[in-house]
Amino acid sequence: MQPVEREKMDYDVVIVGAGPAGLSAAIRLKQLDPDLSVVVLEKGSEVGAHILSGAVLDPIGLDILFPDWRSMGAPITVPVRKDKFYLMGEAGQIRIPNWPMPPLLNNHGNYIVSMGNVCRWLAQQAEELGVEIFSGMACSEVVYNEQDEVCGVVAGVFGLNKDGSIGENTEPGMELHGKYVFLSEGVRGSLAKEVIEKYALSEGKDPQKFGLGMKEIWEVDPAKHQEGTVIHSMGWPLGKNAGGGSFMYHLDNHQVYVGFVVHLNYKNPYLYPYMEFQRFKHHPLVSDVLKDGKRIAYGARAISEGGFQSMPKMVAPGVALLGCSVGMVNVPRIKGNHNAMLSGIAAAESAIKALQAGRSCDELIEYETAVRKGSIGRDLRAVRNVKPLWSKYGLTAALFGGGLDMWTNTLGFSLFGTLKHGKSDSESTEEVSKHTPIRYPRPDSRLSFDRLTNVSFAMTNHEESQPSHLRLKDVNVPITVNLPKYAEPAQRYCPAGVYEVVQDDEENPQFVVNFQNCVHCKTCDIKDPSQNITWVTPQGGDGPNYPNM
Repeated sequence: MQPVEREKMDYDVVIVGAGPAGLSAAIRLKQLDPDLSVVVLEKGSEVGAHILSGAVLDPIGLDILFPDWRSMGAPITVPVRKDKFYLMGEAGQIRIPNWPMPPLLNNHGNYIVSMGNVCRWLAQQAEELGVEIFSGMACSEVVYNEQDEVCGVVAGVFGLNKDGSIGENTEPGMELHGKYVFLSEGVRGSLAKEVIEKYALSEGKDPQKFGLGMKEIWEVDPAKHQEGTVIHSMGWPLGKNAGGGSFMYHLDNHQVYVGFVVHLNYKNPYLYPYMEFQRFKHHPLVSDVLKDGKRIAYGARAISEGGFQSMPKMVAPGVALLGCSVGMVNVPRIKGNHNAMLSGIAAAESAIKALQAGRSCDELIEYETAVRKGSIGRDLRAVRNVKPLWSKYGLTAALFGGGLDMWTNTLGFSLFGTLKHGKSDSESTEEVSKHTPIRYPRPDSRLSFDRLTNVSFAMTNHEESQPSHLRLKDVNVPITVNLPKYAEPAQRYCPAGVYEVVQDDEENPQFVVNFQNCVHCKTCDIKDPSQNITWVTPQGGDGPNYPNM
């Protein structure tokens, strides 16, 4: 984009992303200093529109922000009553008893929630405290000052020509400047990715690891509904093809969340994560619940799974990374929202001290220390070896070795030390010559659905005249490299049907990017074996419109 004059607005703190981390930070800032000017910029059409999570929420962060949240009308009303774990086979399952599991896996005191609705409620509380929240305001650029410190972001650019140039109807957006900028964009955010690279924040750290999480909401037969029941499973249908697992959460109103996670370090490029999810729903444990029910929503997103070893440095001059921009998911607990909220609180408290001391645009080292040595660090350090054990040695090693390691960590030591993750997820993809295609059953349109039909239930939309937010570094790579070497896996790893290889004849295949379908999961940015696809934020307000994910 050519240089353009923009209106500038000044704040004490600028926060990118109205997820649990960003909103917690905004709330805590205003609780500690009501006179601060705080703005939250959200790319979704409304707060919650781009939020997708399981979710079983540990309310530890909420207890700090609002100790009386239970009487404040928070949409957190379904406590976990039953907690079940299963090892799945194709025709049956074995229940893993709860008693040998480490205490940290206990869901007693947690709640089944829609994190989209929780974020909507948090946004209301933030606005009542005086936080300015602007939805539909995608942040497309980081602003640096003359000292190469982060001093703001560009938000609200609309109407670019399809080639990215400025046209007659282009709104150039504005620069929002802050004494500190918090990036809470979620997994693989485009601004956080830029900042991490610019300041070498991942130097000396393990590569970040990811999973692809897909989720449907079902209305089920009231006779089959068990409000407050939480079910997790591992094993079939993935088997040895990939790591991953599933969840089934019974919330209120006869609704059930059904979700499936595939670890993105799988080797076989023929693996089709979306179809693994659809096949999973035909297992008797799941199909018995969903039969005669109705799917009412679908969505997908990447999940950061690297944990303690993969967390980059969280601060650079003028900027702090929060929540999933760092990667704070506790993989065996299948939870990250509690740590996201705690990170927002810690960042806010550190910024308050800095601002009161007259500082600005420097590194909030206190925040980094609070995260690594506080409850977030303790939470992630205790489970740091489960993911690498699973990746290197399989599910059995993760169950027994990881379980033993979590137990010993409660006593303050680990039998394994700190294991390394090894390759990135893109590097893990092997060539097709080492694998055979996987045959998937055709969806039956009752329990399982074709991908494009399901994407319509994400209510995603992108203005077609704008530049594609899925950028190819080299337009030739998909056909000349990825197709012969990897059978162009973008056709399969994308859970929204964005990428196609269209072949009018055998000699002229074409790579097609249907960016209008994108649900912003960012799997392509992570898993592409040539690292040829870059996800950037589209025009504000575009993307999925999740009602209560």
